This record gives sequence, C-alpha cells and structure tokens, in this order.
Amino acid sequence: MMMNKEFDLIIFGATGFTGQIAVKYLDDNYPSLNWAISGRNLDKLEKISNNTKKKPKVFVAQSDDRESLANIAKKANVIASLAGPFNKYSNNLVSECVNNETHYVDITGENLWVRDLIDKHHLKAEEKGIFIIPSCGYDSIPSDMGAYFCHKMLNRPILCIDGYHTGNGGISGGTTETGFTMSDYKTKYKIGNPFLLNPGDKLTEIQKKNSKDTFSIRKINKINRWSAPFVMAIANTRVVRRSASLLEKRQQSYGSNFVYNEYMMTKKFSSAILITLGLAILSSIMFTPLRKIFRPLFPSPGTGPSEKVQNDGWFESIFIVEDEDNNKFKFRVFGEGDPGYKSTARFICESALSIALDKEKISKKTSGGVLTTASGLGDVLIERLKKSGVLFEGPEKIS
Repeated sequence: MMMNKEFDLIIFGATGFTGQIAVKYLDDNYPSLNWAISGRNLDKLEKISNNTKKKPKVFVAQSDDRESLANIAKKANVIASLAGPFNKYSNNLVSECVNNETHYVDITGENLWVRDLIDKHHLKAEEKGIFIIPSCGYDSIPSDMGAYFCHKMLNRPILCIDGYHTGNGGISGGTTETGFTMSDYKTKYKIGNPFLLNPGDKLTEIQKKNSKDTFSIRKINKINRWSAPFVMAIANTRVVRRSASLLEKRQQSYGSNFVYNEYMMTKKFSSAILITLGLAILSSIMFTPLRKIFRPLFPSPGTGPSEKVQNDGWFESIFIVEDEDNNKFKFRVFGEGDPGYKSTARFICESALSIALDKEKISKKTSGGVLTTASGLGDVLIERLKKSGVLFEGPEKIS
C-alpha cells in the first residue's frame, strides 16, 4: 500500500559522507522528484540544500528523539537512511517507520542488527504492507541482485552460485566506525551462523555442508583469476540466503539445494596472499581489545575518498553458476563509481525509488516485512539499475 504523503523520499543522514553523495545523485538525475533531507545539524543541512538545484526542504531529526523521527516518517513515503553505524543511529527510525506506515531502506552491512530487526519488526511490517529493506548499498546489492539475475535469466533450478568480487575505490570513516562498533553490539545471535538471516526454514544436508565461511587461495580457471577471502562475504552470503529462502516461500525457488558462497578475485597469486594476510590482521584489530589502540589510525566519521577516487572507481562481480544438470554458466555485474560511496549512493537511491515511484510494478506476491532487495524489489530494481548504468550480463555457457 502507498500512502500519499508530502514527499516521495526523505534522505536521513544527508550530512554524512555518503549522504551528501546520495543528495547529489538525486539532484543530478531526478529533477521532478519530490524529496527532502534530514539529519541532526540544521546549519549543515541548509548548506547542503543551498548547494543543490532542487533546494530540498530540510528537517532536523535526532536518532534518539522519537518525536523528530516520527515527524519525518509521517511526511515521506520512503525514508532512505545513510546514518551509520545503523545499530546506533537507525533503530528508533525503523520503529517510527513501522508505526507510521513508511517504507525504509538503508546501506547497512550490520547483519546482527538486521537479525534483531527481523525479530522486532518483520511480522508487523508484513501485516501492514511496509517494506523494511536493509543492505541496499554495495553491501549487498551486487551479490543479492546478481544471484537473483542469474536465476531469472536461467529460469531453472540452481545447485550453486559462487560470487567473485573486485573493485577499485576508497574507504570512509563511517565504514570503519561501523567495523569498530559492531563488536560492542549486544545480541543473542552469532555472526558466524551461515543462515543468520534465514526465516527458521528447513535446510537440506547439502546446504548445511556447503554453506560455510571457508575459502582457499585457488586458481579459478574458468575466469583466469585467483580467489581470496572477501571482507564483505560474511554479510553478503547471509543476505543472499535470506532472499533464496523468502523467494522459495513464494514458489520462486532458486533450487531445492541452492548454495551461495562468495570470494574476492584477483589477477595474481601474490595479491591473493597479501589480501588474506591483510584480512587476518584487520580482524585481529577489529574483534580484540587491540581495536581501542588502533581506532585513531583509521579515518574518522564524515571523511572519505576524494571525488577523483570516487569517479575513477568501479566494481565487478562475476558469478559462476551450476544448475541441477551440472551445466555451468558465467554472469557478470559491472558498474562505474567506487563501490563504497558513488555506487552505494546510486544503489540506495534506486532502491528507494523502486518503492517510491514503481511500487505498483513490484510483484503482487511481495507483501512487506524485513526483506532483501531481491525478495522485495526484484525485477523493478534490476530495470532501474540498468537504466542508471549498471551492466547485468549473461548467461555465457562455460565448459
């Protein structure tokens, strides 16, 4: 259902590093859209608004002030939150969106927090027909929409998909802040559960056996690359598995034993070794008391890569798919703009606009709840992403 509210879309966290890129994206690409911006600092918001062609209205809202959050939720059909860490800044916002029948999207990779959102809000949001869709950034759109696209194009049961990712870009203070705060987040769940986000469904023995966070440095002959561990695999794989499970409940199954795993890809064996060592060091910093010592050495919130780094950046995802008859296919998703910022801003804006502008085209089987981009937005989002310049290629049969 879609309320007719004052604005199609409000960007929350518009003064943050990625928030400002999202504002520019909307301003450059959607002149007739009715949108507004929100955050905690009036001066900064007004400055950002004045620097746009559209001059969107500004609303001050604080993450710990429920009244101010209810106020923006009442005014918008969709709220796009770019205020991370989300476990700190978007909890109350999601509650107010559910209370006020407003759709919500964000760019979190914080799956433990998302698991708690599912417990808190899924049933009520489903009942009210409200879409709560986390992880609409580089985490986890290439993985989630890539897997969805593979199945859509093949239209046959899939045994497994291996996703291989690479890209070129920078890192922001907000992202590192999320990494540092996640280990302080209190929940009964464990990030190591490969099916963390699945809705209590029955898993097959094949799925349990083959869906583990293991990786090996190996040559991927089919694409002439080397595999290495991918820092975001622990987030993305859970999202894709939730999509597969939610779609199966709607008789749109990827395959009865569907398995998804994910890696980084690199051209050289030596790079794969360095990436592996780097990740080992990073995780020992992030998840041990060492993080208190090392935190000041990383970028601080509100900072991020230069415009040149953003513009020169790109991402590429290659999917090797095996169907139940053991045929193998290759698919590719590619986009310009560095993954974490420019591409992420495009992804969240197009996800929000899938609901704000194209809600009537979204599958009638999609009722609402705490969803994923694949289970919530599906074909509509793929079309919007293609129009915005993201390439979806395949299938190419491989021997």
